[in-house]
Amino acid sequence: MYRVALSAGLATLVAGCSLGSASLSSGMVDPSPTTSSLGSKSKSSTALGGDPSAPRLTKVAKLDDQAPAGTYETAPSGILADRDYTRTQLDSEMARNLINAYRKENGLKPLKLNPELTEAAKGHSRDLAKWDRISHYGSDGSNPWDRVKRSGYKARLAAENVGTGQIDFTEVMRGWKDSPGHNKNLLMSDADHMGIALVQDPKTEFKSFWTLVLGAPM
Repeated sequence: MYRVALSAGLATLVAGCSLGSASLSSGMVDPSPTTSSLGSKSKSSTALGGDPSAPRLTKVAKLDDQAPAGTYETAPSGILADRDYTRTQLDSEMARNLINAYRKENGLKPLKLNPELTEAAKGHSRDLAKWDRISHYGSDGSNPWDRVKRSGYKARLAAENVGTGQIDFTEVMRGWKDSPGHNKNLLMSDADHMGIALVQDPKTEFKSFWTLVLGAPM
C-alpha cells in the first residue's frame, strides 16, 4: 500500500512553448493511498495537460484501453505542428547531470542511473506515445508503482514525472522546476536512483513523450 501525491497543471499556451507535464510519487508509507494534492493553474505556466478541474479534451478510447476514465489528457489537433523536433533526442547521462546539478544546488545527494527504472520509464513513454496522451496510468491500468515493481526494482520509494511536447531536456527541466509537484520529485531527498526515457512519434499530436522515474531501494 502506498501514499500518492499527484500534481499537474493545465495553463495558457505560450508562443513557441506548448507543453504537457505531470508528476506523481508513491512510497511504502501509509496503509492506504490517503494523500492527494493537486497543483493550481498558473498563467505563466507552459504546461498542457493533467489538471482534473480543467475542461476535458476529447478522448478516444479503444476496447483494450484500461486506463481509468478521467486520468489522462489528449492534445488538440495541430497544437504543436509549428515546432521543430528534428533534433530532439535524449542523452541520459546529460539529463542525469542536469538533475544532479540542481539537486546539489539544494544540498542533496546525486542520483545514479538505474537500468530497471530506465526500463519502467521507457515502457511508459512508449505507452503514452501509442495512445498520444499524457497520464500516469498505462493503457493496461497500471500506475507508476506497478511499473516500478514490474521492472524488478525493489523500491521502498518511487516517483514519476512525465512531460509531452518538449523539444529538449533543458525545456523539460525548466517546466518541471517551475511546477511545485514536479520540483518536489526532482528534490526528493531519499531518492538514490533514476531512469529516464524519451519516445518520439511525429504522427502524434504531442510529438515527444518524456518519463522520469526516481526510486530508493528497500
